[in-house]
Amino acid sequence: MVTVERIEWSWRDRTVTLGIDTRGEGPTVLMLPALSSISTRFEMRPLADKLAPAFASVAVDWPGFGDNPRPAIAWDPDAYRNFLAYILQKLPKPTATVAVGHAAGYLLTHAAEHPGSAGKLCLIAPTWRGPLPTMMGGRRAVFGFVSRLVDLPIVGAALYRLNVNQPMIRMMAKGHVYADPAWLDQRRLAEKLAVTNATGARHASVRFVAGELDPMSSRELFLATAEQVTDPILVVYGAATPGRSKAEMEVLRNLPNVQFRELPVGKLAVHEEFPEYVADAIQSFLRQ
Repeated sequence: MVTVERIEWSWRDRTVTLGIDTRGEGPTVLMLPALSSISTRFEMRPLADKLAPAFASVAVDWPGFGDNPRPAIAWDPDAYRNFLAYILQKLPKPTATVAVGHAAGYLLTHAAEHPGSAGKLCLIAPTWRGPLPTMMGGRRAVFGFVSRLVDLPIVGAALYRLNVNQPMIRMMAKGHVYADPAWLDQRRLAEKLAVTNATGARHASVRFVAGELDPMSSRELFLATAEQVTDPILVVYGAATPGRSKAEMEVLRNLPNVQFRELPVGKLAVHEEFPEYVADAIQSFLRQ
């Protein structure tokens, strides 16, 4: 059984409409998708289907992302911290929260400040630094300038299309998102392109790429935040995860409350491409 709803959340005097889907029955597992140009709550469907016999999986879109039209807002990390606090108060207290990519960084921050509020933490390919800062080895002032430029009506839309289009999405998917490039077939590619074409998509998308939505400013802060979390943490990632990203994930390995599962397959979207492996890791963790 699948329940599809819409919720409204306000940020800086603007109302944002977001999608939220519930699958299965049982204890609640909140699912937070990645923050990326092609991410929505729908990427959590394969994993939610695997967990459905034992859990009610609730997947929600992030503000500025998803399948709904998105207001022209200069999104920043405060918005995402505020939204996560809101959704955790609105929903039944979860047994666990699954967070992918940048969502994991925001979840760690919230859990450090509010122990127990999100249940056990399941971090899938956790990241704290956006694609451009990762490629360039750090933040650059020009990244913020590009983010503001993209807000402009004509120039911004053209710049966005130069960087988010079918060839670029295929290149990105092949490089670091999916282990098997053929997984992104024509049907799935069409779904991803529809996400990028939604009204207002460019405002959050480009900011994510430029690192303007990074939940932490450094690896040291990422690790220090995780050290403050007292809830049990599971970190899951695929063996084919790009080296730079994998190195940032593995800084969590020695924390006493962290369990690691390196899966034999998968890159950054291992939860979408290989949900059976991720579901098995999560269920084993939750049974403990």
